[in-house]
Amino acid sequence: MPDMLVKLYDLKEQSSEIKELENKGIYIKRVLAPDRHRVIAYVKDTFDENWASECEGAFSNQPISCFIAVKDKKVIGFACYEVTAKNFFGPTGVSEGYRGHGIGKILLIQCLLAMKEGGYGYAIIGGAEEAINFYKKTVGAIVIEDSVPGLYKSLIEMTG
Repeated sequence: MPDMLVKLYDLKEQSSEIKELENKGIYIKRVLAPDRHRVIAYVKDTFDENWASECEGAFSNQPISCFIAVKDKKVIGFACYEVTAKNFFGPTGVSEGYRGHGIGKILLIQCLLAMKEGGYGYAIIGGAEEAINFYKKTVGAIVIEDSVPGLYKSLIEMTG
């Protein structure tokens, strides 16, 4: 799971693509504190407990460093930044039935734009795994050589 590097200073707002999603009833927004438990439950139920733990960390930041995609008042996607390490993007995910509609792209770009507004010139995409081509195509990210096992090598293991 190599990390990737993306330059933020050339990143542009995606207003027309956001509008297209809104026309389909899909809204991208920064999470509000009262939605904390619903968002974390969504991440845990849809993806996994590790991502839910990371997502929970986003609520310790001010502003909250998590964006969500919502349709019919239900979470259908999420993206976080600066939860496990400063200047790191991730985790992120979109519900299976909504993939391929540009939701992940907008969630990614909204997080990266927030990082840019926070003063960063570059951002690290942690543990890109099978999404390497998506990040290359979407934001011009490049693989950071020798970044495996990276930040997550010190995770503790569950004992049974």
